[in-house]
Amino acid sequence: MPRYILTGAPGAGKTAVLRLLELNGYLVIEEAATDVIALDNAFGNEESWRDQVFIDKIVTLQQQRQSSVRPERTATVFFDRSPVCTLALSHYLGFTPSRQLAVEVERVVAEGIYEPTVFFVRSQGFIDTTAARRISFEDALVFERLHEQVYRELGFRLVEVPPGPLTDRVALVQQVVDRLQR
Repeated sequence: MPRYILTGAPGAGKTAVLRLLELNGYLVIEEAATDVIALDNAFGNEESWRDQVFIDKIVTLQQQRQSSVRPERTATVFFDRSPVCTLALSHYLGFTPSRQLAVEVERVVAEGIYEPTVFFVRSQGFIDTTAARRISFEDALVFERLHEQVYRELGFRLVEVPPGPLTDRVALVQQVVDRLQR
C-alpha cells in the first residue's frame, strides 16, 4: 500500500488538492495539527502551539491515524502532513524536538512508513488566516523553506506541486503516482 505525504506551507492549497484526490478515489488521512488546535480551542486554549506538549499531541494523533489505515494492498493513501512536518514545526516554533517526536521521525524513516517521494505543494502567493492558521504570508514562506530543508536532510525526494489551477495540481500528483507505481 503506497503511502504518500502531501505537504507544504500553511495556506498553500494542500487541503483543496487532497479533497480532489479524495473525490478521485484516493484514501486521504487528515492533518493532525489542525485537529489538535481545534480541540484545544474548544477547551479555551487559543494558542496551544505556544506549549511544547502541543507537538506531542500532534505526534500521538499522527501515530493513531497511521495505524488506523488498513486499506487493500493496492490502495494508494495520501497523508496530509507527517511526523517530519511536525519536526519542521517544532524547529519553527523554537522547541527542541521531544523524545516522542524524535523517536517517531526515526521510526517512520527507518521503517519506510511513507514513500520516499513527497509532494510539496508550493504557496499560491497569498494566505487566508483561519482559527488554526494565524501565520503571516512572510512567516509561511519561512516555514516553507524550513519544511523543505528538513525533508531533504532526511533523504526524501520532493516533487514540486507549483502554484496554479487546482485541476492542474491534482493532475500532476496523479501522473507522478501513476508513473511511480508502474
